[in-house]
Amino acid sequence: MFFCGIDVAKHKHVALVVDEKGTVVKPAFAFANDRQGFDALLGVLASLGQPVSVGMEATGHYWLALYDELTRQGYPVSVLNPLQIAAYRRSGIRKVKSDTVDAFWIADYVRIANPATTTQDIPTLLQLRELSRFRFGLTEQIGDIKRQILAVLDRVFPEYETLFSTVFLKSSRELLKEVTTADEIASFDLAELSRILYTNSRGRFGTEKAVAIQEAAQRSVGVGFLADAIRIKMRCLLEQIDLLEQQRAQLDDELAALMAQIPQFITSIPGVGPVTGAAILAEVGDVHRFERVEQLVAYAGIDPSVYQTGQFQASQAHMSKRGSPYLRHALWLAASMAIQHDDELRAYYQARRAAGKPHGTVLGAICRKLLARIYIILKEQRPYVIRDS
Repeated sequence: MFFCGIDVAKHKHVALVVDEKGTVVKPAFAFANDRQGFDALLGVLASLGQPVSVGMEATGHYWLALYDELTRQGYPVSVLNPLQIAAYRRSGIRKVKSDTVDAFWIADYVRIANPATTTQDIPTLLQLRELSRFRFGLTEQIGDIKRQILAVLDRVFPEYETLFSTVFLKSSRELLKEVTTADEIASFDLAELSRILYTNSRGRFGTEKAVAIQEAAQRSVGVGFLADAIRIKMRCLLEQIDLLEQQRAQLDDELAALMAQIPQFITSIPGVGPVTGAAILAEVGDVHRFERVEQLVAYAGIDPSVYQTGQFQASQAHMSKRGSPYLRHALWLAASMAIQHDDELRAYYQARRAAGKPHGTVLGAICRKLLARIYIILKEQRPYVIRDS
């Protein structure tokens, strides 16, 4: 059996082949990231005359085409976490880093560790990753636009934010599409103001709320001379939010449909729905590449980062945040839902908060607990079972 390590890059890759004893049988050679380069690699692998197991790091998206080509040609391919190879490289005596050396360490890691080949549901998982990360970007854009809207209101009607539980309720948003500054709201027809609130709040708000808003507008210290510019800006920002939220809802439907195509039990965990579960599955990928749950915790970046120098060691440890931000974000959302739907985690949260721990610290600990559950479920391919209290 031979083992081929491939160091992946944008324009060209570097491959090297070792035998079962770790002896280099094909020195490092570069090949282009195109059809001609792929054919050259396949020619080299075929000329070896023995089965070849291939390993490569998941470097950006540059490994996808090569992975697809090699698996279609029947080669077993292990797509490796770069953190695994970095740790294995540090076990060596020589601290040298180059494409040639990297290719050797990847090949030798495949030889020694015999990692599982990366074949399970890869096309679907990659689609989940593409859509989940795109959704994450949409959510970031929506958050940015909301911050811009709050900044606008802070100039023209700073008291407005106190009138609703959130400025972005449907009733509030529809009102801001009609009038924006304090002066406009103060002089707006009360009956029409009441109708907008009543219609878009499903009867929750009405004349009483309209009166309170107008009274606040009349006492406001907001700037009035920006009205024309602010009106245009506010309408554009609100329309952008509407569009982005519609697109996000479409993505949610697509993610749910993809999740239904693969065997998965992650949504059996209280607090993990199809969208959050899709993001977690997409980022974790093949769970068998993580030998221990601690490796997955580090990959998510929720392991503690302790500062120590000399005789001093920090008394508080914070999340390292070194791993996948997408996985970390999904876990945070899942933890926020879990304390509402999981009796055990809710009790844990309440007990830790009662002991004086900050909300963020406790939620981080719940992320760690959730990830341990996820690790077992993915490893054993079984649904989560709620333990009897």
